[in-house]
Amino acid sequence: MSKCFDCPRKCGGERENFSGFCKSGEKAKVSKAYLHLWEEPCISGENGSGTVFFSGCNLRCCFCQNHKISHENFGVEISDKRLSEIFLQLQEKGAHNINLVTPSHFSKNIINALDLVKDKLSIPVCYNTSGYDDAEIIKALDPYVDIYLTDIKFFDSGLSKKYMNCPDYFEKVKKSLDLMIKTKGKPLFENGLLKKGVIIRHLVMPCCYRDSLSILEFLNENYSKEDFLFSLMSQYTPMGYIEDFPELKRTVTTYEYEKVLKKAEEYSFEGYFQNKTSVGENFIPDFDLTGIDF
Repeated sequence: MSKCFDCPRKCGGERENFSGFCKSGEKAKVSKAYLHLWEEPCISGENGSGTVFFSGCNLRCCFCQNHKISHENFGVEISDKRLSEIFLQLQEKGAHNINLVTPSHFSKNIINALDLVKDKLSIPVCYNTSGYDDAEIIKALDPYVDIYLTDIKFFDSGLSKKYMNCPDYFEKVKKSLDLMIKTKGKPLFENGLLKKGVIIRHLVMPCCYRDSLSILEFLNENYSKEDFLFSLMSQYTPMGYIEDFPELKRTVTTYEYEKVLKKAEEYSFEGYFQNKTSVGENFIPDFDLTGIDF
């Protein structure tokens, strides 16, 4: 059996028998595909983002709000051809873009699917990732992806090991982010919608605001604020598999979020900043296989 080394974990899992860290097979597995209105305004627009949620994950954060699909692998396996058809269906429904959520472990399937519709798909492709991507995969994606919507979850390796079993998270994020910014260039808009560029997302976590400040400092020191859009989120909601982490069983305090928000404003980052009230399960999609028939 062939072994998979497509993501930075390099786990060598056999996709034929689902033995890798992501517990995924050779076919892409999808849990929902629909017009999503809850992304950043330049992504959702008025019609919505043509969002495809992939099942499984190469991080599986203990606090994941989408744990039903990231940990429990809820979804349906589909062929690359069917995936390409879904892209076109979303475009026909008026989607402003194709938004690929948690795509890293299915990057090859995505490339195959996009190849099948490259002459028919006329809207941007958005790669909505945790940031834990292999640099070679990011290079391979360059001709296919217009927008990178990437997380930076943690700066400190101790925190990424504790909550994601991933001590090299930030090291890999730096390499992939460099390539994303280098290949896409400065954000390009048309009629208020992002057509090309990089959005960096950061979710402020309980007890971790100092780590958030380190991330902001890194971005300020290494990139021009014109190189990317910054999306600061306050929506952490306690859920997932956090039984062993009592510090995660609460939302972020106003003090914690304001400390990070003020630093982002001090650096004059351009982008989007959630209100402190953006907390709750109503912000989490219902993964019920609705939207597009698989």
